[in-house]
Amino acid sequence: MEPIPLPSHIHYELLLQLLERQTMLAVGQKSPQQEQVHELIVTLRKALSQQKHLEESCERARLPIDYRWALNHVAPDTVGSDAAPPDPVSSPGTYQAQ
Repeated sequence: MEPIPLPSHIHYELLLQLLERQTMLAVGQKSPQQEQVHELIVTLRKALSQQKHLEESCERARLPIDYRWALNHVAPDTVGSDAAPPDPVSSPGTYQAQ
């Protein structure tokens, strides 16, 4: 079975840190935008939680997970052909659920 592609957790962390540390401070207190940023933070936390539930479900079903760092993933069967080699910075890390 092919690994299930999922965003790497670092993507959520980066977005949350940006929103909490910079965006929230920039919009100012008691502004309508502050409430919108807060709602966005809550939504991202829920999304990460839902992804973790999906990962647990995959683990129980013994389905492999492929954490993606970028969209430009090179399929394993194309490596060594005429395809360009994967970028080491954006290559996904693979985790096999056990």
